[in-house]
Amino acid sequence: MFQQLSFWLKVSRPGLWFATLWLYLLPTSQMDIWNSSVFWFGLFYVTFPLNFMVYGWNDVADREIDLLNPRKDSFLFGARGTEEQLSKLWLPIAIVQLLCYPVFVWIAGWKMLVLLAGLLLVNALYNAPTNGLRSRPPWELLCQVGYLLIAPFSIFLNESAGLPWITYAYLLLFAFQSHLIGEVMDIEPDRKAGRVTTATIIGTKKTKLLIILIVSLEVSILFLVFKEWIFGGMLALGLIWLIIDLFLIYKTKVYSLWQMQLFGILSNFVAIASMAYVWYSGCLMAVK
Repeated sequence: MFQQLSFWLKVSRPGLWFATLWLYLLPTSQMDIWNSSVFWFGLFYVTFPLNFMVYGWNDVADREIDLLNPRKDSFLFGARGTEEQLSKLWLPIAIVQLLCYPVFVWIAGWKMLVLLAGLLLVNALYNAPTNGLRSRPPWELLCQVGYLLIAPFSIFLNESAGLPWITYAYLLLFAFQSHLIGEVMDIEPDRKAGRVTTATIIGTKKTKLLIILIVSLEVSILFLVFKEWIFGGMLALGLIWLIIDLFLIYKTKVYSLWQMQLFGILSNFVAIASMAYVWYSGCLMAVK
């Protein structure tokens, strides 16, 4: 039983929970929600259950590709399931969702059901066994819009204020950037397996340049629109590292496994620090 639970936890990729946590916490910035059972239930959902569905569905679709991926079989980057484990994975995923969905609809009404249906639709399109958008660039990037649904999920559940449209634009750029970084790390196993992604088509150098462009746009939004110098400065330091990485250090070299693990751990520390600052400052809740 312990091995089964460990496998399910790996499937949910705890090392990547920060993305859904970030999007859930943002709309609740500066709110008095710490004593709210609804808030904590939603927080629980966007950690294990939601990621269990999103990444578990993807693991089933990419079972052959994952066999060639050195990042797999870890709590940072996900499980490498056997054929038997993956063939049975749909049942616990479905059970967990069916236990949670009625609660959310009861709390927030039918608009929540529409939103949850949207999450399912995006994942179905992305992970379809044939012609799935995960292997049809640039559609695999556009599917990252599904992550943005977590923000209105939080708004509906916690009855928080809405976000400015420019905040959603920033979050979408963040989702693009995060996905492309993953594609760079997986470029070799994806090529070996014959998977087509934006990174395998344009190559490591151009993908890194695209990431630099996206992060530059994020920094510009923070500095010029939100007048946010602290959080913007943190991201600007990350931008400088990306430039150094491409032109001076790693260039187009393949990262080793320990380097990718180190990047994953550091990403979590940076995410925790940025989440705390953004939540307490409320810097992305209104344009200054």
